[in-house]
Amino acid sequence: MKETLRYLAGFAGPSGFGSNSTAEQVTQDCSCLFPSQLTAIITGATSGIGAETARVLAKRGVRLIIPARDVKKATEVKERIQKESPQAEIFLFEMDLSSLASIKSFCSGFLSLGLPLNILINNAGKFSQKLEFSEDKVEMTFATNYLGHYFLTDMLLEKMIETADQTGIEGRIINVSSIVHSWVKRDAFHFSHLRNPINYNGTRAYAQTKLANILHAKEIARQFKEMNARVTINAVHPGIVKTGIIREHKGFITDSIYFLASKLLKTTSQGASTTCYVALSQQINGNTGKYFVDCNEKNCSSLAGDESLARKLWKQTHQLIHRRLSQPIS
Repeated sequence: MKETLRYLAGFAGPSGFGSNSTAEQVTQDCSCLFPSQLTAIITGATSGIGAETARVLAKRGVRLIIPARDVKKATEVKERIQKESPQAEIFLFEMDLSSLASIKSFCSGFLSLGLPLNILINNAGKFSQKLEFSEDKVEMTFATNYLGHYFLTDMLLEKMIETADQTGIEGRIINVSSIVHSWVKRDAFHFSHLRNPINYNGTRAYAQTKLANILHAKEIARQFKEMNARVTINAVHPGIVKTGIIREHKGFITDSIYFLASKLLKTTSQGASTTCYVALSQQINGNTGKYFVDCNEKNCSSLAGDESLARKLWKQTHQLIHRRLSQPIS
């Protein structure tokens, strides 16, 4: 009850920001803190929180790389951003996050530019009400929200470590998760069921991917520490925002619920604030493997904090990707 009241009132936490803080507010003093221009890749930047994250980072002088399945929508976002920030440098690529081959192609294209990479924001999210499979024969929500981001991160790790070493600027990876990760119970979290569920439930599948996003951050953070890499990875909960995921399932009941809960909903800019804060704030230098809510570090579920489970999931995912890439796609 106390936390809910603090949320509704927008009380600031130790960072100086809270649930009512916007992406522009939390990055207001960040643009002058870096010795050179930063480069960021943002998935899911064609709408909602991702588009707002892109807009605000561009306003702070960050060079943007936007991979998108719908290049037309990405072009419209680019035009809107450059209308507000004419000097913004934005590169667009076609990429389907549910396809390992598409991700591999994007990474090859990006790396061929010879640009640095300071920030990777794994923001894109999908909610499938019905059971669908990707071209790699993996359940679509899992393929998009988790597997695709895992592979994208893996393909870009070397570039991020290299950039951090050359510039002296800490690299940052942000996995956009959700508070619904805490809905997942240990006995229901099985890798084989994640990629090929027996009894599919859209809400459960979505929650499981958001748990996997945090576990991924935990394990990569551990690996970075072993390598003494100057790159951090953290997970964030953006808050409850009426994004494209919700709009895909609009109807009388959904709209009524969101109308009644409107006081709990964040604006898109408030929803993007935690991602932007973790991407640019100097207050959290060196923090890695953490979970942030309302621009402040919070505790994730005990399951999400299980380091042995995180390591097991990473290994199982690595093996799955290796198998899929070594097999011809039929």
